[in-house]
Amino acid sequence: MKMAEINDLSDVELEQRELSLRNELSALRLKKQIGQIEKSHRFSELRRNIARIMFARSKRSGGAL
Repeated sequence: MKMAEINDLSDVELEQRELSLRNELSALRLKKQIGQIEKSHRFSELRRNIARIMFARSKRSGGAL
């Protein structure tokens, strides 16, 4: 997900997207624990996308520089 895509989303959509990404990350962690993970690069992708969304939300609220 690119920042341009994130900036086009509304606040509600950002919140929903962040929640779904966090759920996916926790499910991926569970799969890693039981040894069923196939795409280990998804960890970094999910964490980056969550960080991008958090940055966009803080920027909109006036918290970022």
